[in-house]
Amino acid sequence: MKKAPGDEPDEDLTVTPPKKWAAGVPAVAHALEYSLEETSARRTGTTLLTMNQVDGIDCPGCAWADPAPGHRHRNEYCENGAKHINDEATTRRIGADFFREHSVSDLAGRSDAWLNQQGRLTEPMVKRPGSDHYEPISWNDAIGLMVEELTSLDTPDEAVFYTSGRASNEAAFVLQLFARALGTNNLPDCSNLCHESSGYALHETLGTGKGTVSLHDLHHADLIFLVGQNPGSNHPRQLSALEEAKRNGARIIAVNPLPEAGLLRFKNPQKPRGVIGPGTQIADRFLRIRNGGDLALFQAVNRLLLEAEDARPGEVLDHGFIDADTTGFEEFARHVRGVEWDDVLAATGLTREEIEQVRDEVLRSERVVVCWAMGLTQHKHAVPTIREIVNFLLLRGNVGRAGTGACPVRGHSNVQGDRTMGIWEQMPDSFLDSLKEEFGFDPPRAHGYDSVNAIRAMREGKVKFFLGLAGNFVRATPDSTVTEEAVRRCRLTAHISTKLNRSHTVCGDTALILPALGRTERDVQATGEQFVTVENSMSEVHTSRGRLRPASSLLLSDIAILCRLARRTLGDKPDIAWDRFEADYGVIRDHIARIVPGFEDYNRRVARPGGIQLMNPVNEGVYSTGTGRALFTRNSAEAPRVPEGHLLLQTLRSHDQWNTVPYTSNDRYRGIHGSRRVVLVNPDDVRGLGLSDGQRVDLVSVWSDDVERRAEDFRVVPYPTARGCAAAYYPETNLLVPLDSVADHSNQPTFKSIVVRLEPARVGAAQA
Repeated sequence: MKKAPGDEPDEDLTVTPPKKWAAGVPAVAHALEYSLEETSARRTGTTLLTMNQVDGIDCPGCAWADPAPGHRHRNEYCENGAKHINDEATTRRIGADFFREHSVSDLAGRSDAWLNQQGRLTEPMVKRPGSDHYEPISWNDAIGLMVEELTSLDTPDEAVFYTSGRASNEAAFVLQLFARALGTNNLPDCSNLCHESSGYALHETLGTGKGTVSLHDLHHADLIFLVGQNPGSNHPRQLSALEEAKRNGARIIAVNPLPEAGLLRFKNPQKPRGVIGPGTQIADRFLRIRNGGDLALFQAVNRLLLEAEDARPGEVLDHGFIDADTTGFEEFARHVRGVEWDDVLAATGLTREEIEQVRDEVLRSERVVVCWAMGLTQHKHAVPTIREIVNFLLLRGNVGRAGTGACPVRGHSNVQGDRTMGIWEQMPDSFLDSLKEEFGFDPPRAHGYDSVNAIRAMREGKVKFFLGLAGNFVRATPDSTVTEEAVRRCRLTAHISTKLNRSHTVCGDTALILPALGRTERDVQATGEQFVTVENSMSEVHTSRGRLRPASSLLLSDIAILCRLARRTLGDKPDIAWDRFEADYGVIRDHIARIVPGFEDYNRRVARPGGIQLMNPVNEGVYSTGTGRALFTRNSAEAPRVPEGHLLLQTLRSHDQWNTVPYTSNDRYRGIHGSRRVVLVNPDDVRGLGLSDGQRVDLVSVWSDDVERRAEDFRVVPYPTARGCAAAYYPETNLLVPLDSVADHSNQPTFKSIVVRLEPARVGAAQA
């Protein structure tokens, strides 16, 4: 059972064998149990029966695509989506009395789960300089404090505006417009932390930062790779698409350090086979690869495909496609033929036979899709890894055709839409030129701060003002101690939020909590009830319309907060109709239609059932690269190097967690119950390191500076992860990731590549 909101989660750890299948009746039961503890049966019915439906509420969880209108189940949601939407729809409330009772220092000592469980924020609050308490403040005065700070900056680049994927397209567009009209491109976002490596590699090789796959492609692929992802917990509705693909004859290869339940078997609770039957086997092959070994794996497969072409000229590679649509093949081929098998086997932990079996699967398949998530993107060599996957797809023409393509799976609802709307610190000149033509001001051209560089700038005193649009910045970012110290150096921090989180306890001199409408709630403005729009992982843009009464009469929408701030900060310079934006979101969409390619006639087209399918140029045979063709690349063979007696740690989230917020201390699929302070270690490594099952240890990361980063008091759990590797939950272990440990090219933090040693716990020793 979930703990009451006044209680902290206990730490009574029990471990059971990991599950070998995902979903089924237990998923339904857990979803309903959590939902009904948060809110009423009537509200639960309203949210669940309208979620992901035409003209309903877009799930605020992951960004998986919806089936076409007319093909959606009445219950078109997963366990975690149901939990998340009703976590927002909770009937618990936080007001002034709560903040009088709890100081900032008290809240800082509470767990993430406890903070989340207190309920919805209901009125704007301020922590003034020197105070340890938040107190009520009017909206007029709260915005006035921000205006005063912004207008006193020496340069607009002393302000940072962070965005998470909870923001709608309209809110994201307004935020970037305000920031650029103010004079800065400091627009870090959660994509900097999760899929920046994907965008960089795909832009370079295919000319687009987005995936090239639709649900139809996935359903009709012959072979699907699931690489570095855990669909059972992080985007469970993908399992339904994989089930459809299996029914159509697809084979699936899972590549992951841990044998996640959702990679093995799926019991679809919407079908009899998933309720009383065995469900559907997902992975036909499971490769338990070492952390960071994916680049070596795909280089080896590519070498094997070249050798198969040597043996059967004209029968393996798609030479017509390679000659007409690509460049760089000869250089790539010479390079990959030199890949050494000893290096491959050491990097992957696989056998040559296992890799040759992958080649055989590829040779039997006409249509191939590769899906991946943060298990690939959060490594130092993430960009070369994804470039090598593109090489693999190009060899046999597996882009631009039905049933083929690259599929980076986004883990947050509208993170892709935010980027489309201009939330990026380095938007191209074409976008900035369109802003200039539409609004009559010249946007700044110098690149701004991404998330990592924003932390560096705050640490160095170069940033005085921080505004977060949704999200939980200090818990999503690396090097937690450094990040928190950096944020505290700001003169003013403000967070547009629906619920309490850790970022509200890490304050600048002045700190503001700005409570906003949730996606589940009706948004009524001067011209009537509004809707917003979002973009999913497959470039589909559709509406989201809240159905519930707002949690408080004092809540404002994200858009209203930003428009009021912009109007009072900028006045009429430039001449932008902020009042009209707030009153009618359709006005915002009219501007978007004239600025963002693919959004022409936005208001009419997005209101149609199913919304807008944005064109992917790759699927039209257009590659916006320097050469106008897809690019083969040469990628140096790289893999993490781990000293003797150390392990390579990856951070991950539990099943009962949404992004940085744990709902409980359980991870049902991995068999962890009652505590999150565990480290999962291969049984052979447990013995080899002289450890024991259940032993209390500290995790100490190894980096080139002199800073000790220590996560204290974790329990060792023997687990079937790859040899030499370990896993532990974030955000508790984010403090182990050095700020300077980032992916080459993309500057994305390396949450999946942390070299650690395990030492006897200081806490445990003191208790003994």
